[in-house]
Amino acid sequence: MRILLIEDMKVLASMMEEALISDGFVVDVAGSLEEATAATGCAPYDIVLLDRKLPDGDGLSWLRARRRSGFSCPAIIMTAVAGVNDRIEGLNAGADDYVAKPFSVEELIARIRAILRRPPSIQDASLRAGNIEFDTVSRQVWVDGCEVRIPRRDLCLLEVLIRRFERVVTRGALEESLYSFNDEVSSNAIEVGVYRLRAHLSEAGANVRVRTVRGVGYLLESVVREASENAASGGLVARRETSRGLLDTGAG
Repeated sequence: MRILLIEDMKVLASMMEEALISDGFVVDVAGSLEEATAATGCAPYDIVLLDRKLPDGDGLSWLRARRRSGFSCPAIIMTAVAGVNDRIEGLNAGADDYVAKPFSVEELIARIRAILRRPPSIQDASLRAGNIEFDTVSRQVWVDGCEVRIPRRDLCLLEVLIRRFERVVTRGALEESLYSFNDEVSSNAIEVGVYRLRAHLSEAGANVRVRTVRGVGYLLESVVREASENAASGGLVARRETSRGLLDTGAG
């Protein structure tokens, strides 16, 4: 999940970025509203964390203007200006939550995950595909009830794919979800990640697989369903061959 952190205090922004990354998020940091506007025009975000007092303006005014232009990404305001009237103004301006500084990063992450679970995003805390269960809060994965240890980057890839189970995810969408602007991404980074994830799933006995859709992207799909379709296809071919043989016999 990709976050845009809009914060001009470099020390605080760095601390928050580190904590969010360690919890499995991809983070881009903007130190001004100009940078934030440029970032939202270049990449899709799952949530925005927005300071109110920024060098080039009021974060709340920026959010209000963005909402009027159709910007629907969830947003959390982070500010020391946190009186009751300020919070009401922030929520009415389009914020999904309002956090007073100083705050606990752990609480902020919990609030982020709570917002991402809200409909219509269909962001459930526990995601399932076949015999896989993925807890997006604890960042744990189970296959048939047995926990599977998966490295952070591969886990992020699994999350993107499992949220779109049985649907193709384009290569571009994967790159946007998994890497920030500052990440150095090799040309085969996605392929390497998919290779590693396939190995994790296969070793754990998962009944889903990551299939390459050539020229488009990747698809997490049920192996059981694929086997059933193949069996049905094989049965149809066998029936056709039998019918053809009977016709040949009758013709003789």
